[in-house]
Amino acid sequence: MKLLIAVIGGDARYLELIRQLQAIENIELILVGYDKLEQSFTGLNQTEFEDLNCEELDIVILPITGTDEEGKVETVFSIEEIRITEAWFRRLKEKAVVFTGIANDHLTEITTKTKTSLIPLLDRDDVAIYNSIPTAEGTIMMAIENTDYTIHSSRVIVTGFGRVGNTVANKFAALGAKVSVATRKSTDLARITEMGLTPIELNKLPEYTSECDLLINTIPAMVITKEAIQNLPSNAVIIDLASKPGGTDFDYAKQRGIEAILARSLPSIVAPKTAGKILADVIIQILTKEKELLGWT
Repeated sequence: MKLLIAVIGGDARYLELIRQLQAIENIELILVGYDKLEQSFTGLNQTEFEDLNCEELDIVILPITGTDEEGKVETVFSIEEIRITEAWFRRLKEKAVVFTGIANDHLTEITTKTKTSLIPLLDRDDVAIYNSIPTAEGTIMMAIENTDYTIHSSRVIVTGFGRVGNTVANKFAALGAKVSVATRKSTDLARITEMGLTPIELNKLPEYTSECDLLINTIPAMVITKEAIQNLPSNAVIIDLASKPGGTDFDYAKQRGIEAILARSLPSIVAPKTAGKILADVIIQILTKEKELLGWT
């Protein structure tokens, strides 16, 4: 039995995701929001959103950004405005599954009301860990582009020791940077020490920023505060990797003349092909694992 999958919107990552899915047997793809794409996908159906027969769909793949709070979907390769409503979700099959990158309150509320199975891919540990690699490489690229000193021997502080923070700290240390990591958890502080890095209790961060060339935030909360920024050297750079609006007091950084960059979606910028393959691999893995449970055999 073929699975009918609609890919609705998406950025450069989704071009590789589509290629990967296209190569899988028993999958039929329909593309929505790709009418302005210069390249074409041979053998795939493309349609406008209003012409999509959603009652027939087994899978819906939304962009990494999901929808906005009004249900609007990001379409990089189209000028068509796509807005997904509660009524549209109610028309889906009972066992249809919707993949998205992130799920905001609007999307979560609608899928809960309609009892639609929603899988936010970026909430998964495997996706986040895989994505941390191009994120770290992109951070290195930004550090090189926005500083006039080498990463080797530079003083780097990473805030947060989650899936992204761990990889970022490792990569910068491998390049010879003097890396410190600020976190709240005592177990993380112990692991940071074991790795040969310098542990910092997060609430004491302002005491350490005077000895910092590059401050990299991975925590989606206001942790790079005025107190932390006011002690930074004037030539320091802040790179904030947290989801919008980041965890930095950007207004105060600007007042101080400190360059502070909100670096979002680095995988899609520095390695869209790799990032797309990561998403495709995980989606295929989920479909293979759950096909019997979801009645797709």
